[in-house]
Amino acid sequence: MLYYKDDPELFENKASVLKVLSHPIRLCIVKNLIAVKKANVTQMQHCLEAPQSTISQHLSKLKAQKIIKGERKGLEIYYSISNEKIIKIIEVLFCE
Repeated sequence: MLYYKDDPELFENKASVLKVLSHPIRLCIVKNLIAVKKANVTQMQHCLEAPQSTISQHLSKLKAQKIIKGERKGLEIYYSISNEKIIKIIEVLFCE
């Protein structure tokens, strides 16, 4: 069994990931990126009906936790899931 007192940093890191995923817009971004594999901010904007600046702020938080990554193609940045464990978390969360 793993206890907090044995490795508090591990538990803090896992909690940080869950905190980032706990916002509805970020959760939607991650769920949709799993479905479509890659998307840019413009594509996300149409789906989320949110301003580009709002989506960019959420993307920054997801990137900081290494949940997603961005790949530049010309003037566009395409985002995708960079942490395969996140896919499993989302699948469990949305299973019916």
